[in-house]
Amino acid sequence: QVQLVESGGGLVQAGDSLRLSCAASIRTFSDYAMAWFRQAPGKEREFVAAVSASGGTTYYADSVKGRFTVSRDNAKNTVNLQMNNLVPDDTAVYYCARAALTNRGWRGDYWGQGTQVTVSS
Repeated sequence: QVQLVESGGGLVQAGDSLRLSCAASIRTFSDYAMAWFRQAPGKEREFVAAVSASGGTTYYADSVKGRFTVSRDNAKNTVNLQMNNLVPDDTAVYYCARAALTNRGWRGDYWGQGTQVTVSS
């Protein structure tokens, strides 16, 4: 059974930083890529960042490149998203997912419950 639990969301001001964490209960965690997605009010869920199974390769949406950093600790079964220089457009519910890169982009098959990030101007 796969369980993903996000934490670290909150209310911050533009320019601030936040660090999201995802604790994964996946027996073979180090076999899978992991990703972060987000969904803003009235919008579709979108890809934010992903990290390969080994942690050696990372992927980012253009909108967060240079501001966000995704990482993982396979010994602790965790995935992190360091978000710097936040802007109001980053306001969304952020989801951790076990994911794979397909010909239609990154797709998650197991999801956490989400954590709210709100950035005020």
